[in-house]
Amino acid sequence: MSGRGWVLFALMSVIWGIPYLLIKVAVDGVSVPVLVFARTAVGAAVLLPLALGGGRLRGLLRHWRPLAAFAAIEIIVPWWLLSDAERHLTSSMTGLLIAASPVMAAVAGRLAGDTERLGATRWAGLAVGLAGVAVLAAPELRGGDPWAITEVLLAAACYAVAPMIAARRLRDVPALPMTVACLGLAALVYTPPAIMTWPDALPAGRVLAALAGLAVVCTALAFVVFFALIREAGASRALVFTYVNPAVAVTAGVAVLAEPLTVPVLVSFALILGGSVLATASRGRGSRGGRGRAATAGGGVREISGRGR
Repeated sequence: MSGRGWVLFALMSVIWGIPYLLIKVAVDGVSVPVLVFARTAVGAAVLLPLALGGGRLRGLLRHWRPLAAFAAIEIIVPWWLLSDAERHLTSSMTGLLIAASPVMAAVAGRLAGDTERLGATRWAGLAVGLAGVAVLAAPELRGGDPWAITEVLLAAACYAVAPMIAARRLRDVPALPMTVACLGLAALVYTPPAIMTWPDALPAGRVLAALAGLAVVCTALAFVVFFALIREAGASRALVFTYVNPAVAVTAGVAVLAEPLTVPVLVSFALILGGSVLATASRGRGSRGGRGRAATAGGGVREISGRGR
């Protein structure tokens, strides 16, 4: 990979590793609907000029049903769940639990009729990844906030399922216009609850900075940088940064918010990361199934072969 590719790779590792930190800061000052509305509305507005060329947005109308389903499962539902959960969980724990989505994607692919045979390596990855989730979630389920844990795991499940919709129904739709359309639809959905829960006073500066970072950096800029990384390094190598994001999430939470770095966090990080790598191991040349690429507004562009990212 070129020097420019490595720079883009490093940027993406950070840009999609810090949303959990920013969400944690933002939910201390605004409601969940306001947070999600600000992120989606500003993100869509920033990306809109880049997506207008060639009338590509008009061509999206004939795909409105799968687009609506994809937007709901990739943005509208999980961004609410994550933001609500972080009112009770640390950002580092949230980032680690979301890292289990590749493991869930492998399971979802099987349930959806993926004909690919899972070998011993990928079955081991599923078991290891789920063990990591158990190590991290067990204390909260026993005496903490089990609903918050459930919310994050439901969000991870959404991130596992949404790419399957994109791969099967939206694989010919240009990524940037699709992203703008999904963000815009999410902003419309969140407009009424955001108005109803709008803060009476201007939030603190750190809250406003977190909202701006989520919308401009972690959403709009992230997609521009990621599409550049795809062009520079190819989809397969570009996707490797998703394995770095959990480490960034934990580091940011510990360094900025003084969140605890405990032994269970370290153990679960190793198990979830290792399980994700094994569970999403590449198939052999002779395996069946189509492969597509899908832009996902929650976490990036995923290369899909019937099992998620």
